[in-house]
Amino acid sequence: MKDTRLIPVPAFSDNYIWLVCKNGRAVVVDPGQAAPVQQILDRENLTLDAILLTHHHADHVGGVLALQQRTGAVVYGPASEKLPACDHALKEGDTVQLPTVGLQLQVLDVPGHTAGHIAYYGQFATGKPLVFCGDTLFSGGCGRLFEGTPAQMLNSLSKLGALSPDTLVCCAHEYTLSNLRWALQVEPDNLALQQRWQQASDLRAQDQPTLPSTLETELATNPFLRTTDSTVAQAASRYAQHPLDTRVDVFAALREWKNNF
Repeated sequence: MKDTRLIPVPAFSDNYIWLVCKNGRAVVVDPGQAAPVQQILDRENLTLDAILLTHHHADHVGGVLALQQRTGAVVYGPASEKLPACDHALKEGDTVQLPTVGLQLQVLDVPGHTAGHIAYYGQFATGKPLVFCGDTLFSGGCGRLFEGTPAQMLNSLSKLGALSPDTLVCCAHEYTLSNLRWALQVEPDNLALQQRWQQASDLRAQDQPTLPSTLETELATNPFLRTTDSTVAQAASRYAQHPLDTRVDVFAALREWKNNF
């Protein structure tokens, strides 16, 4: 009996497609491209059982049809978004059972980046929790608000931020260095952030992924999860050039700051 493996599969210029495999079976999350996934399936003689989708953007769903047609994999995705294929339409409170790879996942509604974005939270049979959060929470950042409001995104991030601190954060892009570069402008004296910058820089210099992160790390270093911290709130107010009265105001100023960084 082999342990479950979690593999970030590089795609495009900075995407990761998450592949979970165990005993010759596999599940993939947000396959924007089919070829990198198929390459691993062929190389390791894996049978693809399921495809999980977090939202409808092309860089997350572009490989779905090719993979499904080749493997017959079952597709799970958000109920309120238009997807290339979806056998099981999901909303918050639903459960996805993936026994062949030792995963049981709970569905969370996390709108903001898109209107119907979902995340999958659960744990391996070994007990280690993880969340596939697509483009909602990034390592050191969060997704742009293409279809949602600052209030929606803050609520979604708060929902993710309340998960177990040892949760592995499996987001979909290698944005860590650019996010941390900005975060250091917000909190230049944050020692945990300084250390994280060095660690991430070392990993990228060796062409290694900086992911998965952990929720504990994000809570200590990601400004978008730290809107109640006085240092972060004061920095956001300085950027906005006026007092910010609510967490939503702080978040909105941070998001605008990052957009323009």
